[in-house]
Amino acid sequence: MGTVVSWAGAGTVAFMRIAVGTDEHGVTPDAVKAWLRAAGHEVVEPAGEVAPWPQVGHQVGGAVSRGDADMGVVCCWTGTGVAMAANKVPGVRAALCVDAATAVGARRWNDANVLAIGLRLTTAAMAHELCQAFTTTAVDESERPVIDRLELDAT
Repeated sequence: MGTVVSWAGAGTVAFMRIAVGTDEHGVTPDAVKAWLRAAGHEVVEPAGEVAPWPQVGHQVGGAVSRGDADMGVVCCWTGTGVAMAANKVPGVRAALCVDAATAVGARRWNDANVLAIGLRLTTAAMAHELCQAFTTTAVDESERPVIDRLELDAT
């Protein structure tokens, strides 16, 4: 599995296995998979090509949680349902992101490991920006004590 490097707008990133899932066919999910493959990542679809959003979130989250994938990307109409479903899986930190700055922050300060994308408003170009920001941003390890509280006691 790969290593994540800091995002500088257009950097290179080591190979990763990324679990992807969507609850409907469309330009944006296709663009996500195409961009990830073009960036050198292996794309796996643990829920199949298309599945109901609860299954997508659970299956992609499970792949990340088990270590079968380094990261995940989930899509549904709003992005909310797949994020909620993925976050039910222990060890998953799914973040619904609408712009690259939010994706960077979700990785850097929250160690998000699943990117949730809403299909209603996210263009293929924005999905590319989201995936690039998410997959190339490293966690700020000075935040680790705060991040770890999520798993420990959430207080």
